[in-house]
Amino acid sequence: MDPSSGAGTNITSLLTRWSQGDRGALDRVIPLVYAELRKIAARQLRREPAEQPFEPTDLVHALFLQLVEQRHATWENRAQFFAVVGQMMRRILVDHARARHAAKRGGFAIRLSLGDVEDPLQPSPESHVADVLAIDEALERLAAQDADQARVVELRFFAGLSVEETAMVLSRSPRTVKREWRLAKAWLYRDLGKG
Repeated sequence: MDPSSGAGTNITSLLTRWSQGDRGALDRVIPLVYAELRKIAARQLRREPAEQPFEPTDLVHALFLQLVEQRHATWENRAQFFAVVGQMMRRILVDHARARHAAKRGGFAIRLSLGDVEDPLQPSPESHVADVLAIDEALERLAAQDADQARVVELRFFAGLSVEETAMVLSRSPRTVKREWRLAKAWLYRDLGKG
């Protein structure tokens, strides 16, 4: 996701036109972002148990249904768009987890690992795992204490943005983002009883 690339500029232009009410711009932007959204969805779903009902395509299509309903979205750039859709995917998964939890009264287990962000394909020494609801609740507590750190977690963990992309979305330096990411992960591990 290089927001400075030609494709990034085209996506930004289409997102801006969509924000201004051009519904056709959404139709043109979807093919340009679909592959990246599937990667984000696959990364999210890789953390779930094998019996989970979603495939990456299902999660992306659920996301598209929500995107079509966006009436007042103001898209600034490609990185900001991916940050928002990462949050929306988080909400879809959390809502699904809550529904499954209510139906089974504790019989579900959607699993997430904060260690997956650095290299999702390799086991991490930080591979402490917690369910999506516990992480969501912990993230809400973190946001009450430090909204910036919670935002960094959302962008890095849920949206899968790089340090540089996160820095651009938040208008912070990459160094600040790295520090906030490190502090936020430590806080979450303690809060979740893993550290």
